[in-house]
Amino acid sequence: MQKRRIHFVYKAVNKPLTVLGAERRLFFSALIMGGAAFNLFGSLLSGLVLFLAMLLAAQSATNRDPQLLRILLNSTKFKKQYDPLKFHNANIQVVSHA
Repeated sequence: MQKRRIHFVYKAVNKPLTVLGAERRLFFSALIMGGAAFNLFGSLLSGLVLFLAMLLAAQSATNRDPQLLRILLNSTKFKKQYDPLKFHNANIQVVSHA
């Protein structure tokens, strides 16, 4: 009789790494944009408002799909595929040369 094996699976291994509930790259891009707004406008309030707005958007995107940023960045590498079900009418003009 075979002995039953037990394998432990930890949640921390499968969770994405986040900062304040947002994926790390999205958090740091929000932080950099907030700093850029602070430098551009010379106002701490504008930098904080932009950072908080982008942080909320990043948290929302991370809650929806933690791998969203990776998917978007990889999608630019692939060509569009031909869909045979889409029909486009071809405009053909016959021009006679005399």
